[in-house]
Amino acid sequence: MHPFLWRFWTKTPAKGEMVIFDRSWYRKVLIDRFDKITPKEQLPDDFNEINAFERQLAADGTAIIKLFLCIDKEEQKKRFKKLQESNASAFRVTKEDLKRNEHFEKYKEMNDEMLEKTDTSYAPWILVESMDREFATVKIYTAVIAALKAALERQAYGEKIKGTAAAETQDNSSREAEFSDQMLRTSSLQKVDLSLSLEHDEYREKLEKLQKEIARLHGEIYQKRIPVVIGFEGWDAAGKGGAIKRLTEKMDPRGYQVNPTAAPNDIEKVHHYLWRFWNKMPKDGHIAIFDRTWYGRVMVERIEGFCTRGEWRRAYQEINDMERQLYKHGAVILKFWMQIDKEEQERRFRERMENPDKQWKITDEDWRNREKWDEYEKAVDEMLVRTSTTYAPWIIVEGNSKYYARVKVLQTVVDALKARL
Repeated sequence: MHPFLWRFWTKTPAKGEMVIFDRSWYRKVLIDRFDKITPKEQLPDDFNEINAFERQLAADGTAIIKLFLCIDKEEQKKRFKKLQESNASAFRVTKEDLKRNEHFEKYKEMNDEMLEKTDTSYAPWILVESMDREFATVKIYTAVIAALKAALERQAYGEKIKGTAAAETQDNSSREAEFSDQMLRTSSLQKVDLSLSLEHDEYREKLEKLQKEIARLHGEIYQKRIPVVIGFEGWDAAGKGGAIKRLTEKMDPRGYQVNPTAAPNDIEKVHHYLWRFWNKMPKDGHIAIFDRTWYGRVMVERIEGFCTRGEWRRAYQEINDMERQLYKHGAVILKFWMQIDKEEQERRFRERMENPDKQWKITDEDWRNREKWDEYEKAVDEMLVRTSTTYAPWIIVEGNSKYYARVKVLQTVVDALKARL
């Protein structure tokens, strides 16, 4: 009830830890392919997703060691027979195992293609000749030790060249500034018509109608097992919380989850930054709503220096890869950017400060972030250009009028769910 890589993403190791997979994500292009669960026309996408998964982990510093143990048909048949001779081990040999042995050459061709398509510089295959168990054992130990030593050397080299990273960043800064200035001149955000508004009576009428429709559609997507991912980003005080409240007000609480995203905790920090979001992706038929999302990587973390330039630059492709996997699995993906102007934000900040019930929502950091408004605007514009896709589009919501913004969000969700159904 999730994209096939979800169960592996959620089991990837924290930094400094080791995870061993007895069989892995390659089942999709091997056993499932042999059993005709994975159609042939889907294989290119599956190989690409596997390579993207491994590339993202490797870029984040994970050492990936892939061991392929090779035996021939007769040796496999002999080992199956030995296992079947004992009640204690006979259960380990299934009808499917015997069928693959019977069609050994056909299955071997599938394995050969898999090895060819997924043998990469960042996650190479190590072939282990396993006809002799003792030889295989020694080769596995040798290969793992060599791979771990290489990983330690890469890390040491990375530490050594950190001093040159600042110079590289400086060299690239002019190109980055040139790109950002060009983006700003054609800014999507500056073209938004923030004068759009709704009167209260019209708002109440539309809101009630749309909430009823969402409640109905929520039931349909549950019955048809369609997952939905909705992300909210935007300026501080832009109305994300209010929009989410109206969106979920009439939904069945058993079928959705709102995930507020704060700074990563100690457990989340020692994983790939996408790990904590993969853990919260909805199962089929459910809705996951994110109040702040994985796009923090290319906004807050980028601007505040919480990640390197290389990390946030490659994040665009990593994010697109993740969203494409969700889409290919059948998910509806909507991403809202809540847009207000600087004057409206200040008005809302002051309103919060004066209201005892809302004072907790305003912090010194919110005021400090206003000083970097132009930097954030450039980052957001670049984000919109690089990550708005046909399968996971960005929707800019004109937010100076809260009534208009809430109705637009609900109407967009209704239209998207109807289109998917």
